Amino acid sequence: MMAGNVVALRPKECVRQDAEPIAAIYRNLGTASAEQVVTRELGELALTMAGLAQQVRAHQVQDMARQLRRLQRMAEGLGMVSLGAVAGDVRQCLERADVTAFAAVWARLLRIAEQSLAPDKALLDQTFS
Repeated sequence: MMAGNVVALRPKECVRQDAEPIAAIYRNLGTASAEQVVTRELGELALTMAGLAQQVRAHQVQDMARQLRRLQRMAEGLGMVSLGAVAGDVRQCLERADVTAFAAVWARLLRIAEQSLAPDKALLDQTFS
């Protein structure tokens, strides 16, 4: 799509996931308990992401590194490889005080989160808009 000399880029992310952490939860807890645990953890992950988005919108980044580390651990615990890795990348940009890189990697984290949490798309649309 071109408008004059401007080209609108629409980045597409390839989200990597590892099914083993979820499979281990199901093996260890059984179906009913595992569903509750996974659902609760996905909800906590979505709430953490929503809290981070709110902090970015408010330009309050003082506690973000800790929250990004939490997001990274939760994502990795659920086998969301890309989400965990990009959360770590955002944390590094924040710690280096690289505002330009932070903005770019934050946008990537939002795209990865949207794809990783696709079943919760309605929540994400409200949260990140």
